[in-house]
Amino acid sequence: MLDNHQKNIATFIHLSTFSRFFIPLGNFIGPLILWTANKDKSEFVDQHGKQALNFQISMLLYAVILGTLAVPFFIFKLIGSFDFIDFNGLHDFHISLDKPSPLLYIGGSLGVLAVIAFIIELALIVVASLKARDGQLYKYPFTINFLK
Repeated sequence: MLDNHQKNIATFIHLSTFSRFFIPLGNFIGPLILWTANKDKSEFVDQHGKQALNFQISMLLYAVILGTLAVPFFIFKLIGSFDFIDFNGLHDFHISLDKPSPLLYIGGSLGVLAVIAFIIELALIVVASLKARDGQLYKYPFTINFLK
């Protein structure tokens, strides 16, 4: 039988991922500290800790892959049309925005996809926290199980 302490710890494991907005790598450090301190005391806490960490590692991996795909499109666009910003002395400065490249559309689409993924990530963290508060196990979608 689960007591409120176990439910609270599991909930805080998920919510501690929001510490990344205040502490660099807080989305890994917070859940890791709470999980390692309490994983031997409860199977429920252990499962939620693994899920939270697996989800954060998976999201980092997906962000690196998406960034690796998106950034070159912007760089190739800037290098390919280097006259985007044209300096003709200090008095004659203009920015040319004649027609965007398809590379810019692809890179921009990947950027929009990253923003959508971020919003979905925040929503899934809230859902996992609510499930933990209610004493239910929750498996994040799109998660690679690094910790088993």
